[in-house]
This record gives sequence, C-alpha cells and structure tokens, in this order.
Amino acid sequence: MLKSIPDKAFLGKLEPFFLPAIVVLVGLCAFGLGRLSAGEAAGPRLIINAPQSAAAVLSEAGAQTVSTTTGSFVASKSGTKYYLPTCSGASRIKEENKVWFQSAAEALAAGYEPASNCPGL
Repeated sequence: MLKSIPDKAFLGKLEPFFLPAIVVLVGLCAFGLGRLSAGEAAGPRLIINAPQSAAAVLSEAGAQTVSTTTGSFVASKSGTKYYLPTCSGASRIKEENKVWFQSAAEALAAGYEPASNCPGL
C-alpha cells in the first residue's frame, strides 16, 4: 500500500529548518527588490567627463600657466586634491600625471582642494 501523505516522523525532522529557510528567502527577495528599485531611481550608473587640465583652467581664467616640472604644491591631472611635495599622497602620483603650482592660490584657482591628510595645508 502506497502512502500519499508524508510520514509524520519525516516532517518532524524537517520542521526546525522551515523557519530559517523562510527567513533567508524573504531576506533575499527583499534585497533583490531593493537593488532593482535603487538601480532605476539612480539613473545612469557611470558618467565619465574628461578632466580639464589645470593649465587650461588657469589660462581661461587669465592666470599664469602652471609649471609642469617643479613648484611648491603638486596635484594629479585627474585628481581633485593638491599636496605638499613631502606628503605621502604626492609620492603616489606618477611623474607624468603631476601638475605643479607655485602657490596654494594657483591650485585653488585651478579647482583643486587641499588634501586633508597632508599636514601643513
């Protein structure tokens, strides 16, 4: 004789796993729905604007051009912060990407901000 209803002993062994499985499934569904709704509300995921060189910004403003070899302050062409040459952040900038400024005012005029982790700025 075939039984169509599972054995009560078998269901009793599975009972401790039902609640955790339901909690995990509900959590995964909520996470997935949250990701879907946030993705469309945020708009495009990646917008790349070509950075304007500091020399071009200064020349448009009528200021003097930026030295590319030496100065009192240094910044990266693609960055937003300027550093003293002795700061650790300045040592991580590749030589071909360095932009030099004679004063902090020049760096500010070019759109750079002082680095917060560089003592003395």
